[in-house]
Amino acid sequence: MEKVDVIIPVYKPDRGFLTMVEKLLAQTVPVNRIILMNTEQKYLDRLLYGTTLEREHHNITVKHLSKREFDHGRTRNQGVKLSDAEVFVMMTQDAVPADEYLVERLLEGLRGEKAAVAYARQLPGRDSSEAERYTRQFNYPAESRLKTKADLPELGIKTFFCSNVCAAYKRDIFDELGGFVNRAIFNEDMLYAAKAVEAGFGIAYAAQAKVYHSHNYTYRQQFRRNFDLGVSQADHPEVFAAYPSESEGIRLVKSTAAHLREKGMYSKIPGVMIQSGFKYMGYLMGKRYRRLPRRLVLACSSNKEYWR
Repeated sequence: MEKVDVIIPVYKPDRGFLTMVEKLLAQTVPVNRIILMNTEQKYLDRLLYGTTLEREHHNITVKHLSKREFDHGRTRNQGVKLSDAEVFVMMTQDAVPADEYLVERLLEGLRGEKAAVAYARQLPGRDSSEAERYTRQFNYPAESRLKTKADLPELGIKTFFCSNVCAAYKRDIFDELGGFVNRAIFNEDMLYAAKAVEAGFGIAYAAQAKVYHSHNYTYRQQFRRNFDLGVSQADHPEVFAAYPSESEGIRLVKSTAAHLREKGMYSKIPGVMIQSGFKYMGYLMGKRYRRLPRRLVLACSSNKEYWR
């Protein structure tokens, strides 16, 4: 059985994070080590004070860094260097395993020589809006699939879709491909997936590996998130210029509106349209960030440290 480490960037964790760690420590395939790349030590110390994790630390390794040091790509690469496992799982601090089979199902998704990475299905949380629930269903269907270069004509940009909310990587292929880009405002997972696909490997969607993960973003939060998404695409035209994502976004909006109509939730449709407008406006401004004054870029981005 492969040795598996889990690597989690952490910043201002809440008590839900403790639940996540407990569930990771109770998997059918034992986790060798949980490596926490923690931004600002005081926040994690405050959460762990007086808990079992603080006293015993089990198989948890913590690497502290300052907010200025954090980067979506470089910080994850540093976490990988702390691991000697054949497989490592990247997760975010707000992704909670749905059951004890998460790691086992991710490893099943990695079976075979083709797959370089396998990502999990994301389920909506209890407090999710109907639109957010449908978005999770749209992006994370119930059927597993291995995506390769042969799927580009059919899937386009979705071929590269992969989420570090929860994804397992084969270490040997990761090292061979040079890991994540070292400077990334966003999308380090898709950029790696694109590199893997171009090198002849596959991206496995493991639908039976499940985590609870969803957000009810405000319009402002959605604007800033999509601004950073646009920046990442502008910074990497080698991936995104040939496979634009606008059409996929339009398809999601139309499909969500149709779903709400079927449910009789007509009053929810205007909110979805307004949110979509904020998302698209942020995305377009992000793609054109080089034409904007620096002060405006900093105001629009949710990742201020990236620009310093």
